Amino acid sequence: MKLRKLFKSFRADESGAVTVDWVVLTAAIVGLGMVVMKTVGGGIEGLGNSIVSDLQGRASGYENQ
Repeated sequence: MKLRKLFKSFRADESGAVTVDWVVLTAAIVGLGMVVMKTVGGGIEGLGNSIVSDLQGRASGYENQ
């Protein structure tokens, strides 16, 4: 009988529920960020390489002085 009362009390207790909500919400945000970076990452890398090659081909203004 005591175990049943303890189980009902445990089931009805809501302390810590907000913590679980925040953990789930944070995990969802991190997961969404990872998906976005996986999708956009290839394009960003290609654009970065293009910018680097363009800048390497230009002379800086200080070389001509």
